Amino acid sequence: MAAAVSPKTPFRRRTQARSPRAGKEARIVEIECEKCRSGDSADELLLCDGCDMGFHLYCLRPILACVPYGPWFCPSCSSRRRPRPFPLIQTKIVDFFRIQKSTGLERTENRKRRKRQGGLAIAKKKRRLLPYNPSDDSVRRMEQMASLATALTTTGAVFSDNLTYCSGMAPRSTNRAFLEQGGMQILSKEDNEALNLCKMMMERGECPPLLVVFDPREGFTVEADRFIKDLTIITEYVGDVDYLDNRENDDGDSMMTLLSAANPSKSLVICPDKRSNIARFINGINNYTPEGKKKQNLKCVRYNVDGECRVLLIANRDIARGERLYYDYNGQEQEYPTQHFV
Repeated sequence: MAAAVSPKTPFRRRTQARSPRAGKEARIVEIECEKCRSGDSADELLLCDGCDMGFHLYCLRPILACVPYGPWFCPSCSSRRRPRPFPLIQTKIVDFFRIQKSTGLERTENRKRRKRQGGLAIAKKKRRLLPYNPSDDSVRRMEQMASLATALTTTGAVFSDNLTYCSGMAPRSTNRAFLEQGGMQILSKEDNEALNLCKMMMERGECPPLLVVFDPREGFTVEADRFIKDLTIITEYVGDVDYLDNRENDDGDSMMTLLSAANPSKSLVICPDKRSNIARFINGINNYTPEGKKKQNLKCVRYNVDGECRVLLIANRDIARGERLYYDYNGQEQEYPTQHFV
């Protein structure tokens, strides 16, 4: 199973604040967390750059996996900086997502493919993956895409629905599934067709039936906007591909394992901080509690797709409209600190 990678050494750690100057001297005062009123775990205590109040990483909602790099503002200060909704204008959405025009022939072929796939019972028996079923209403699809565009622009990212290979990072030639320690399951021909259909639908603006919403406790999160069947492909986890060695001191909290090689220097991660899709905003469960585990409705699976590693998020049960999406960030590796997740 894929897992988010937690950086080892945070860049920024503020644990003390200075009181107002008395003459030329400054007095150091101990800082307490405004939530739990404790000064314990000083290495996980943040100071707000707006009000200088302290907060434990794990007392925040949503929690922070590591000390952020650069300015950080507490919930009270950041509440004045609410996300600005992306304009619900067709031309702007088309440009933002680089939507391509489709032909009637393509839509007819897609309907034939969906019909051949049969019902859910057959799909489960053969363990075949299903392409997502986009909303029928084009206006509703615009609203769904606008919600994703709002989250991406707020976090300073641009939309991408594919893995990207940038100069100075890991080249595409390093993404070789045969290097995976212990091997990697191969995506079948039928499931590969379902994945390609999802990609083509997204290119035409037929997005997954999902909404990105902002929650004061969880931050940006994703919920189903229509019923989703078990074994449906929700999305691929995408972003810039880099060597794990290059990112061990990175403060990003959304990195995903792409390749876990026997030789650690060849291990790869996906970094969605600059280029990403809706996968970045799907939250993780608290896998330390029974209540947290019950929330899980997606599974994160790494596949060998035509010789390359790919990461897919797949429904592991039926999902009702309005239900929020969650998956286990850790799988078997247990590296991500989820014990404080909501």
